[in-house]
Amino acid sequence: MMQQYLRIKAEHPDMLLFYRMGDFYELFFHDAERAAALLDITLTKRGQSAGQPIPMAGVPYHAVEGYLAKLVRAGVSVAICEQQGDPAKSKGPVERKVVRVVTPGTLTDEALLDDRRESLLCAVAEGGTAAAPRFGIAALELAAGRFAVLELDGVAALAAELERLRPAELLLADDSRLPERLGTGGRLPASIARRQPWLFDADSAERLLCRQFGTRDLAGFGCTGLALAVGAAGCLLQYVRDTQRCELPHLRGLSTERRDDALILDAATRRNLELLAPLRADGEPGDAHTLASVMDATRTAMGARLLRRWIGRPLRNAREVGRRHDSIEALLPGGALAGSRAALREELAAIADLERIVGRIAIATARPRDLAALRDALARLPALHACLASKDDVPAPDLLAALDADLGEHPDTRDLLTRALVETPPVLIRDGGVLAAGFDAELDELRDLAEHGDKFLLELERRERERTGIAALKVGYNRVHGYYIELGRAHADKVPTDYQRRQTLKGAERYITPELKRFEDQVLSARERALALEKSLYDALLGTLGKSIDGLQRLARALATLDVLAGLAERAAMLDWRRPTLTDDIVIDIADGRHPVVERVLGGAEPFIPNPVRLDDGRRMLVITGPNMGGKSTFMRQTALIVLMAYAGSFVPAAAARIGPVDRIFSRIGAADDLAGGRSTFMVEMEETANILHNATDRSLVLMDEVGRGTSTFDGLSLAWACGVELATRVRALTLFATHYFELTALPQEHAGIANLHLDAVEHNDRIVFMHSVREGPANQSYGLQVAALAGVPAGVIARARERLRALEEEAAAQPATAETGGPRQLSLFAPPAPHPALHALEALNPDALTPQDALAALCRLKRML
Repeated sequence: MMQQYLRIKAEHPDMLLFYRMGDFYELFFHDAERAAALLDITLTKRGQSAGQPIPMAGVPYHAVEGYLAKLVRAGVSVAICEQQGDPAKSKGPVERKVVRVVTPGTLTDEALLDDRRESLLCAVAEGGTAAAPRFGIAALELAAGRFAVLELDGVAALAAELERLRPAELLLADDSRLPERLGTGGRLPASIARRQPWLFDADSAERLLCRQFGTRDLAGFGCTGLALAVGAAGCLLQYVRDTQRCELPHLRGLSTERRDDALILDAATRRNLELLAPLRADGEPGDAHTLASVMDATRTAMGARLLRRWIGRPLRNAREVGRRHDSIEALLPGGALAGSRAALREELAAIADLERIVGRIAIATARPRDLAALRDALARLPALHACLASKDDVPAPDLLAALDADLGEHPDTRDLLTRALVETPPVLIRDGGVLAAGFDAELDELRDLAEHGDKFLLELERRERERTGIAALKVGYNRVHGYYIELGRAHADKVPTDYQRRQTLKGAERYITPELKRFEDQVLSARERALALEKSLYDALLGTLGKSIDGLQRLARALATLDVLAGLAERAAMLDWRRPTLTDDIVIDIADGRHPVVERVLGGAEPFIPNPVRLDDGRRMLVITGPNMGGKSTFMRQTALIVLMAYAGSFVPAAAARIGPVDRIFSRIGAADDLAGGRSTFMVEMEETANILHNATDRSLVLMDEVGRGTSTFDGLSLAWACGVELATRVRALTLFATHYFELTALPQEHAGIANLHLDAVEHNDRIVFMHSVREGPANQSYGLQVAALAGVPAGVIARARERLRALEEEAAAQPATAETGGPRQLSLFAPPAPHPALHALEALNPDALTPQDALAALCRLKRML
């Protein structure tokens, strides 16, 4: 047995091998030690190898899913090895083989997946040169059958896509050094699988993909010229085939994404804006501090996943985004389908995760309750069609009409499932009782025999008593001898000739007749034969459903899209979000904008102060000053989130919003370091700033917060000034530039297209009240000491700081004031320094009136002053 184990383990060296032995999956050697630590299970010993006890651990087969879930969350892959033969008939070890491999990126079991988040398997193929690298990415959600490819240039672009996709597992070539090149700038999954480089070959990958899709080439999928993306897709497909050990009929094609089709957000910006996960290290994805959690009012798991894809990839196509806005508007009061929104959402709430159910049907792993959920969903289609029907001759928007058509009717599938399944089937097919009575005559007969045999035995007992005249005759059963007719020895002379002795007891004899023997043979095997037949019929049912995969996938996609649109309409109605106007003009004009997440977190406990913002071709940069905690970062982030929400297809938290074309959103906010990579906080800040200056365009939205604060005052101020001038003059991006360097408020005097804003605050008795309202013009101070006092800095420290501040302000008061600021309130790089006292003393001297001795004394005084 251990030889068999070692042979199978050698084929899966990097995975835990779950080796089936009876009612347990056992692990041995290093696998056992590793599993015991990861799963908190007992580590025991069995036999010996090389004179040493063999470590052993195991988990019960009926509870394996819980253990698998824990392992895949830790990024560990598992090979499931099952017994193939009947142990009772085997000589030597029972034949075993690996029937599937469970990896973090190839999960399909409902128990192993987060129902509201995608579990993606990604592959990256590398090309180009060291100076100009190019990458091909393939991403697959196996449970739903969604397969996409993309090509892009540069490590930063790859890091941004990995941040968007957040793969559960990543496939790389054996010789790839991508993890080192990305450092901590890109989000890498815990599970990275290395593959042979030849598996990324574009030519062999194209042949494999064409065979999978049944096409001559990949031109119809838009893959022409994307050799790296095709190579990544081929490697990924082969990996899935190797792990699943089955056909993949639900993978019907590729979706080719173009990076420029969507708003581009780099990895830092995605994190800073907290789109899908909070910045806090202890935060959980999906908690109340993310944009996705606030926007998510979906009623289905597949809708929740689609919404996150929309948030992660806002479209630049204003027409397509407008179709989403039209659909939301139609579901709001006054819209064509306003009265249907509640009913539509109620129907959707009762629909299961068809996207993943259809995927499990395709790979023949769907469970009985999956099919029951599909049956029940199909039964709701008439009600959904009624919700989407035109009211009062007002047509529904074209997107909703297209979704209505994609829902379809599916009468054959619905009828088949209604006839085939009991109302509430058991969880597993092995338990039996899944298929309804009347679906198959042979199955009904076997079930009747197995379940109603007692009637036959009672009837047999009655007939035999009449035939023999023995009232004490009885028919019974035991596990050792089977069915029997029992007579007391006193009636031995009345035993019919067709009775055959089966067992002798102390005071009785047990017999069997040919009729009872035939019944025994039928009954004892009836349940086993019924279960085997039911399993065969169930497999055939899955095969029949598999022929309808295309239509069912369209249905699932339509339901998910309807759910997102209805959920966004619900959010717009409940949270007072308004439809944005998308225009071709260079403008971001938001009236009374609000931060969707902060407003939601406040929950009405205190009012959120809305603020306007206007950027256009003549006003491209806003220099924002004001106190710490005054709301500068909130104001900047809410502007970016409103733009992103608009292009994701949502209404926005504002009284009105007019937004022109935006190609990218950049965010340089907050402080972070990469000490392990040798990058200080300031280095990370400068790298993010450099990325913005190199890649922003005149149609980009840029958020710059406190640039230059990580180094000395003069260095930082110089850098902030230069960056601001570069963004305003050469790049001409639409920029929100928050700073505490008040010298930057002079920028509007020197360069066109720049304006000052400030966040208002009121000081009273050395305390500060934040007004959180945006005003035109610069702030007059930072209120840093007041904020420090609010944070709990000791009063003695605050007092000493206040004395030092007073001295600095007195020194700065000697500097010339500016019309813009009314007088600098901090040491300035650009104002001339105060003259040294020695200069005043020197100016007061009259050399012609000095004697040599006086001149020598004056020189000594000047020397001491220096």
